[in-house]
Amino acid sequence: MKNETLHTQEDIIEMLDSLLRPAEPFWNEFYKNREKDVPFFENVPDENLVSYMQKKRFSQGKVLELGCGPGRNAIYLANEGFDVTAVDLSIEGINWAKERALAKGIEIDFICDSIFNLECQNDFDFVYDSGCLHHIPPHRRINYVNLIKNSLKSGGYFGLTCFSAGDLDERNGSEITDWDVYRGWSLQGGLAYSEEKLRDI
Repeated sequence: MKNETLHTQEDIIEMLDSLLRPAEPFWNEFYKNREKDVPFFENVPDENLVSYMQKKRFSQGKVLELGCGPGRNAIYLANEGFDVTAVDLSIEGINWAKERALAKGIEIDFICDSIFNLECQNDFDFVYDSGCLHHIPPHRRINYVNLIKNSLKSGGYFGLTCFSAGDLDERNGSEITDWDVYRGWSLQGGLAYSEEKLRDI
């Protein structure tokens, strides 16, 4: 029988993780049907990412994409000349991303793992997250922020696309409080963030 005595912060994180829906099987099932009508299944990058590139906000360098899914943004960035490392928990998502990159003859370092298992030492000029943060439970958020800090070089950039508070489409995020996540043991499809809340964390 598993020892369920809490000794460390990691024990608490593991316990809270276990009380929420397991992420890996959910995302593997989600990516199995590639014909679903899901906007980010299209092999086109985020508009804001393209805008950043067109404005030459940063020069080419090393990029880390968190929660890359089927690879659309990673492929775009690699095509723009960046050295890209892209991470996702889902083997289905990573395999799809690898197929897309191979079809375009683009080299990307795809990693199938939890972003929280990454060991970064300020290696990256740019860290990009399109839809990962809003699926991270509040008890993991401190580790998420530390991951960003530990990944970026001095003067590096962080880009984020996430569910926005105030969106009337309930598919685009829930505005429940952090405490409500644990009252109901659910992220309710993903957490929506206001600009104020993002600045607060």
